[in-house]
Amino acid sequence: MLFNEIAYGPIHSRRLGTSLGMELMPLEHKLCTFNCVYCECGWNTPVSHPKLPTRAEVKAALEKKLQEMVNGKCENGTCLDVITFSGNGEPTLHPDFLGIIEDTCALRDQYCPKAKVSVLSNSTQLGRPDVVQALRLCDNRILKLDAATDEMMRRIDLPVNANLTVAQLIEWLKAFDGDFTLQTCFLRGEHAGKPIDNTTPEELEAWYQAVDTLHPKQLMIYVIDRKTPEENLSKISREEMESIAAPLRAKGYDVIVSA
Repeated sequence: MLFNEIAYGPIHSRRLGTSLGMELMPLEHKLCTFNCVYCECGWNTPVSHPKLPTRAEVKAALEKKLQEMVNGKCENGTCLDVITFSGNGEPTLHPDFLGIIEDTCALRDQYCPKAKVSVLSNSTQLGRPDVVQALRLCDNRILKLDAATDEMMRRIDLPVNANLTVAQLIEWLKAFDGDFTLQTCFLRGEHAGKPIDNTTPEELEAWYQAVDTLHPKQLMIYVIDRKTPEENLSKISREEMESIAAPLRAKGYDVIVSA
């Protein structure tokens, strides 16, 4: 499932509410630093010179959408909960990501001041100061950590950089001093003949330790909900997801379960 507009929706997000989506990656194919086995956008498509929308094109598309919404049915932007950057890959890959976020915040303040600006990121670009600066301007930083062991992270997320480690991701995530939402997809299955399961006692213990190290203000844990590129995956039950959340809630963490 690919998004073929720079600004699309609004749509109802099961985690964020009424969301206006923003696409910074190519409209024709997925471009990401991960190649997650569960991604609804499918597998990465190797392209020599991917075409990204320009900062000006993104600003124009967003302003047009916000004008339509405000003039059509919104009063002071109250019908829009969030402007969300996600889409066909990793939004922070865009070379003008900081400028785009600055434009978005200004347009939000002008047209829909009650809306939040959110970014769903896989955390792989947090080593870039401009990306960290941009994310600090956002209301919601929703940052991924699908597993807390290198082997399971690589089996689930299939990082383009084969040398990426969980320790790197955790160190980068520390930059926000817990002021972010940690997002994790729990799943079981198999890919390329190797088992996938980030719900085993060993995997959960490592993940719980990572959570305690980062102490995020909120956690979003969820299950696969749409067709996945790897077919040999299974959905975790709500009961099991609630049991994963329980120890964290007992410690006082705010945990949202989408199952």
